Amino acid sequence: MMSRRILAWTASWLPLAVGAFLVLVGLGTLVGAPWRYAASESVVVVAAFQILGSLSAIAVGVGVAWLEATGAREKR
Repeated sequence: MMSRRILAWTASWLPLAVGAFLVLVGLGTLVGAPWRYAASESVVVVAAFQILGSLSAIAVGVGVAWLEATGAREKR
């Protein structure tokens, strides 16, 4: 009985935490601008892929958090 409560409590906040973490990782990548340290001949390609990757992480994080938030509303 107790393990079901803990599992239900964990299941409610864990997807939100994962979504928030992914958003922070994406924002940190954009703010950190790691493409500045790439070799000069490949900086455009590296920058494009890293910006695309960080924006994708933000989008996935927002999507995970949104799905959990709407799912929690429907369960009530």
